[in-house]
Amino acid sequence: MYTPHTAQDIEAMLRVIGVDTLDDLVRVPDAVALRAPVEVTPRLSEIEIAERFGRFAERTTAGGYTSFLGAGAYRHYIPPVVGAIAMRGEFLTSYTPYQAEVSQGYLQAIYEWQTYIALLTGLDVANASVYDGATALAEGAIMAVNATGRKAVLVSQAVHPNYRAVLRTYAEGLELTVDELPYGADGRTDLRALDAALADQRYAAVVVQSPNFFGAIDALPAGVAERVKSTKTVVIGVVAEAMSLAALAAPATWGAEICAGEAQSFGNAIAYGGPHVGFIAATNEHLRRIPGRLVGRTVDVNGKTAYVLTLQAREQHIRREKATSNICTNQAHCALCATVYLAALGKTGLRGCAALNVARTNELKTKVAKLDGFSVRFGAPTFNEVAIRVPGRAADVLSALERKQILGGIALGRWYPELDDCILMTATELTSSADVDRLVTALSEIPVRAAARV
Repeated sequence: MYTPHTAQDIEAMLRVIGVDTLDDLVRVPDAVALRAPVEVTPRLSEIEIAERFGRFAERTTAGGYTSFLGAGAYRHYIPPVVGAIAMRGEFLTSYTPYQAEVSQGYLQAIYEWQTYIALLTGLDVANASVYDGATALAEGAIMAVNATGRKAVLVSQAVHPNYRAVLRTYAEGLELTVDELPYGADGRTDLRALDAALADQRYAAVVVQSPNFFGAIDALPAGVAERVKSTKTVVIGVVAEAMSLAALAAPATWGAEICAGEAQSFGNAIAYGGPHVGFIAATNEHLRRIPGRLVGRTVDVNGKTAYVLTLQAREQHIRREKATSNICTNQAHCALCATVYLAALGKTGLRGCAALNVARTNELKTKVAKLDGFSVRFGAPTFNEVAIRVPGRAADVLSALERKQILGGIALGRWYPELDDCILMTATELTSSADVDRLVTALSEIPVRAAARV
């Protein structure tokens, strides 16, 4: 370990603090204190350490698994250029709190991110990212409440369960009511229930997700958004799988005034360490209500292009009671990764990748549904994900698959008891035909009695 302090420095510091040794700074209770020195591995060279950890890695089995997991976190190919640029020290060390304009490179990257999100959603303005898709939804709901003055939100049950849970957590503190719309037989939001719920005109927003949690394309049909807006209710569109924005109609085209989403699919690995990258886009009507940072482009005194934080009241920082949000923050580095990814693929590359995702999902859906006892649960068109009905309990089928080193998906009964016999399976461009065939073979080898209800 490198330390810049000499023994004399340490002695002087301890003298000022008033203790004798560094150990005195960490007081461990006698009940848990070590009685003997810890036996540690003798010091190794860097090469020996790499070899040692390589042997540790060989003891794990995760690398041999085939995965069909999704449900809000997706495996996508990340071009090497993303890491080559995003991991440069100039980006890793930038910090932009109050004098953001000194970090022109990062501000330009955020500006480009905002532009990409505005283009993909079809909306007028996007912010500099937020924690993740779930908190983006909660922040979007607050925007709608502030716009309408109403204290209730109507959310489809086909919206990601974790997103709805976060929304309820926010709502509890703000004394908001969250009501839910059922999903229909085809896996999409029940529009008849929507019309009935809007009759009393007490909702600030209607929240739908497309593709929804079941993978079903759940964009509001023509005319429905207009009926919602006629009651002075804001339409919020949720996007948990950002790759779908390259293949489906932009949320603005089907009536969303606010779009809250998750962009982890754009250049951010699932195992990055926890953080994802949420986004919020909105029409100009909601420009002053959008939380967090907005980066704008202008010119400096010399007429050169410059990037600045804009339309940001000081209350965002020092008068919390008047801030548009007290919790959102810019996931700057995750957004940078997404920006580099989008720039690298371009419009054609992104559309091609999305098309490959559709093809892989259709292949998965078709091959699995041909097995005896298996079927597609919902009839709506899907993107990336599909709910498959299995013979018996989904959890039992998944356990049998895991023993064959296949992560078959998510048991929907965890959130929807009525779908206890359904698995949510996911396919992306990283899912090969061989992967699908391996899954189909494994499913065909599971004895029906092993999957039957007990």
